[in-house]
Amino acid sequence: MLADDQLGATRDSPDDLEPYLQAFETIASDQNQLLVVATSEDQPVATLQLTIIPGLARGGALRGQIEAVRVRRDHCGAGLGAELVQWAIDESRRRGCKLVQLTSDTTRAAAHRLYERLGFTPSHTGFKLRL
Repeated sequence: MLADDQLGATRDSPDDLEPYLQAFETIASDQNQLLVVATSEDQPVATLQLTIIPGLARGGALRGQIEAVRVRRDHCGAGLGAELVQWAIDESRRRGCKLVQLTSDTTRAAAHRLYERLGFTPSHTGFKLRL
């Protein structure tokens, strides 16, 4: 799913799974990292990563950071993305977070509409630096 979208096709490669397996092990060993996989007929059809971030700002508030929201192409439009993001919001609240945040590539207009429907506001400008 990571490689099967307009952006992932240029930056993710299913040909070498080792980096993904290493990342999975790191994520799985961290209690502040959650990987969620939605399945249909025992096949993965959607994913999301939630990271709980401790911080000093906002009175030492915890934040939920949503990443890697992906829905398999043949399941798009079924509401899975909204369900996963709502789950992440609820889980962040359950864990005591005061804020849930995410970034989304500027070309993902449909995703932006989804996030706004769920109550997110485009309040910040994000910056990235490739290393």
